[in-house]
Amino acid sequence: MTEHTFTTSTADRTGTNGTDAALFRPDPQAAPLGRMVLAQAGMELRIMLRHGEQLLLTMVIPVLLLIGFSVTPVLDMGEGARVDVLTPGVLALAVMSTSFTGLAIGTGFERRYGVLKRLGATPLSRFGLLAAKTLAVLVIQAIQAVVLCAVALALGWSPALTPGSVAGALVTVLLATAAFSSLALLMAGTLRAEATLAGANLVYVLMLGLGGVLFPTSTFPGPMEQAVSALPITALSSGLRTALVDGSLPSLGVFVVLAVWAAVCGLLAARLFRWE
Repeated sequence: MTEHTFTTSTADRTGTNGTDAALFRPDPQAAPLGRMVLAQAGMELRIMLRHGEQLLLTMVIPVLLLIGFSVTPVLDMGEGARVDVLTPGVLALAVMSTSFTGLAIGTGFERRYGVLKRLGATPLSRFGLLAAKTLAVLVIQAIQAVVLCAVALALGWSPALTPGSVAGALVTVLLATAAFSSLALLMAGTLRAEATLAGANLVYVLMLGLGGVLFPTSTFPGPMEQAVSALPITALSSGLRTALVDGSLPSLGVFVVLAVWAAVCGLLAARLFRWE
């Protein structure tokens, strides 16, 4: 057997300028921020869709409430078709369940198990992580809106839509998402995971009953109506009813309430959030 000896010539080891060429020189660097955010958002989205409890909160409960209270006269919905009055409130509940309850619980347990601490060691910045979570929340909300609107239309929903009311509804939802997400991160970043779980579910139940989700808050006594009008879920549900039932732009007070909640909770979350 002939022994073959392989050698590397000078031309193989040097570049055109006569310097040594690094044939296998590593060049590690972070991906662009946009690509990292999209990759993280995709993972967050898959986690949300695979999580049974979050799927129950975001999809199953709102659909059951919409169907159940639309076909059975259990609650007094006031004037108009029951599904027309109920649909905006259920849409508001779906926004809250995703951007507050699900986000708070998921982030709280990620913080407890050290997931956030490990993500902090990656090139993905805190801004990128929050942007990815927000993007995943918005995708889930879009899916919720499609499903709930399809069910409502099958039940006979006839919304009063105008360009102004549609734009007002979208702005209301975006402000509410910012407010609920900030509140969720404030709770998840300051409380223990078990306390966040209990607190988020408690807030969900209280806002379901007091936030004008199943019926307008105009049925409440005067002082109670004024008190609950400062809640973000009340502002969201009333704003969506104005846009989708009356076909007009939500009042300035709706935008002010949601903007104040978003600003205050966002500032507190930025100052008090602990990543581990």
